[in-house]
Amino acid sequence: MESCGNSQCGTEKQEAEEAVLKEQLDKIRYKLLVMSGKGGVGKSSVAAYLSLALAKLGKQVGLLDVDLHGPSIPRMLGLQGVFGIGMDNRMIPHSYNERLRVISIECLLEDRDAAVIWRGPVKHGVIRQFISDVRWGELDFLIIDSPPGTGDEPLSVAQTISDASAVVVTTPQEIALADVRKSINFCRQVHMPILGIVENMNGFVCPHCNVETPFLGKGGGARTAEQMNVRLLGSLPFDPRVVQAADAGQSLIDSPNGSPFVDALGRITAEVLKLCPGDAKGGDGEPH
Repeated sequence: MESCGNSQCGTEKQEAEEAVLKEQLDKIRYKLLVMSGKGGVGKSSVAAYLSLALAKLGKQVGLLDVDLHGPSIPRMLGLQGVFGIGMDNRMIPHSYNERLRVISIECLLEDRDAAVIWRGPVKHGVIRQFISDVRWGELDFLIIDSPPGTGDEPLSVAQTISDASAVVVTTPQEIALADVRKSINFCRQVHMPILGIVENMNGFVCPHCNVETPFLGKGGGARTAEQMNVRLLGSLPFDPRVVQAADAGQSLIDSPNGSPFVDALGRITAEVLKLCPGDAKGGDGEPH
């Protein structure tokens, strides 16, 4: 049998890779890209806690950390060690619990403190592999934590997952709101539906008396949502216990006493579920 030409073999390989990618994505009902215009707004915390809250409500959830240069999800959830490889040569995600599976570049590094120095094309290929070459199984939600800004990683997600929707995280500060407007315009330019805005750090909650102080301002997220004609999914207060728990690789989601943060998270999660009903498939248009 004559071997095929290089271009034909390349085309067949690309078509096979696309078929595998599509097969994987078809098993995932909703794909949500958690993004922000700037760093330091608690985007990874929102991605992690939204994943935890959905899993606690019985949803099958995958949490994909594509912040390739600054991954933080494994440490926040207390996950360590490299991934296993199955008989089908696919990566086996870390299991936080029976309903939450996690993939991050950090779990492929022998040295967790090693710097990842990659250009755009390599990052694009890795993000595709994190979908097609991972044993995700059937998922209700894939939550994707991307780095701040509108660079390679969110663009790769938009190009790879045509039915992804964005959850944009901001703080009430005007400097953060200016950058979040860029994120919203990015989504519109790449035709990615925006599920809504989450306003993080909307007031400081004293861990002793639970009194809230608006140390970064108040209501900026709601004003931006109205100006940009997008939904406000809700607001989360800044709670030092969230930071302390993340540093210890733990979460407050199962705290017996609850907290204003966990209560607010519950309202945001309910809003997400209302916009992503369990009896409907994800689609190319705006979720409703």
